[in-house]
Amino acid sequence: MKLEFPDYRNPRGIPQAPFIDSVDDLCKDIEDASELVSELQQLFQKYQLMQAATTQRSRGLESKIPDLRKSLESVEFLMQQKSQFKTRYELNDTVYATAVVDPVDTVWLWLGANVMLEYPISEAETLLKTKLEDATSGLEKCTEDLEFLRENITTVEVNTARVINWRVTKSKHGIK
Repeated sequence: MKLEFPDYRNPRGIPQAPFIDSVDDLCKDIEDASELVSELQQLFQKYQLMQAATTQRSRGLESKIPDLRKSLESVEFLMQQKSQFKTRYELNDTVYATAVVDPVDTVWLWLGANVMLEYPISEAETLLKTKLEDATSGLEKCTEDLEFLRENITTVEVNTARVINWRVTKSKHGIK
């Protein structure tokens, strides 16, 4: 027995779970609904895996966005400076130092995987703005996907419960 999926997929291609309107109609030609229950459980596991992956991606973006904002603010601050200025910076958890900073035309940005590149300051600002917009948009999409997955997981759980209840009722009444 195969469940028939609706044609709808969310914008990232996650298929909508089918809702079983009538368990009696779906199971009228079968002796035992074990295959259907198994298929529903597999679908449930797939949605849970997608939910776990999306949650992990969402957490990564949530931790990345504040760092991007902080970097962008620093670059914008450096762009505004037209003369030398003093600043304090952290060397270690409890150790700070003072530095005199000259106006700059370039900045160094961490790109990840132990890679740091020098950018002209205007390019760095553009890059950071783009990265921040992408991360924010990605987080919104993850939030939408998680909501969609929660709804579909609930649908699959309801379907599974209804099929199991149908099977119990059928066996209780001795209906074949």
